[in-house]
Amino acid sequence: MKKLEAIIKPFKLDEVKEALQDIGVQGLSVIEVKGFGRQKGHTELYRGAEYVVDFLPKVKIEVVLPDDLLDPAIDAIINAAKTDKIGDGKIFVSDVSQAIRIRTGETGDDAI
Repeated sequence: MKKLEAIIKPFKLDEVKEALQDIGVQGLSVIEVKGFGRQKGHTELYRGAEYVVDFLPKVKIEVVLPDDLLDPAIDAIINAAKTDKIGDGKIFVSDVSQAIRIRTGETGDDAI
């Protein structure tokens, strides 16, 4: 099993969610986050004063899935989230050693 974390632009969330559902992903978690990378924030004007917005709003999607869905999920996220502009986001993949469904006690792939 793998845990896939994707940080994307907030307005792309619905497209990414639909793309993941289309390939058979059963569930995911979504967290509103703020951060910066190469984009490095931007400058705004408020009441005539200029200030820097260091942290930009992003959405973090977390999903645990079987190994065979990993590559299709990565492709689905890239295709749905890509705008070809700086700040499109990142995808991180890590190993998951165990998953347990609390209600039924199912483990492994059955739990996800």
